[in-house]
Amino acid sequence: MTQNHPTAPLSLYERLGKRAGIDGIVRDVIAAHLANPLVKTRYEGVKDFDHLHRVSVEFFCAGSGGPEPYTGRDMISSHKGMNISEQEYLAVVDDIMTTLEKHEIDGQTRSDVVGILYSLKPQILRL
Repeated sequence: MTQNHPTAPLSLYERLGKRAGIDGIVRDVIAAHLANPLVKTRYEGVKDFDHLHRVSVEFFCAGSGGPEPYTGRDMISSHKGMNISEQEYLAVVDDIMTTLEKHEIDGQTRSDVVGILYSLKPQILRL
């Protein structure tokens, strides 16, 4: 007779495809931002896309429970002086959600990501 051992639920990091999956998601999110008329001017001015990509991958990895350390600035420092509007914030969230769907990330995982994004909202808007 075999015993059923419940498996531990996968972490958000694992559900996003670990570093390799997150890398692809971030690449597509940045492309979506560059194509989005509501936020593209903010991204067109980025001088170092390799740096933006690297710290964004680190941020998603660390924030989703992965082992990668985040070496970028905190959210307040990163967004201070940008005066980001609610409309721009929502456009970025929409780009992320659309990208997660494109990468066939399940609904619960997308909801978990939205929860994290909304928890960061006060550290991003109108600073």
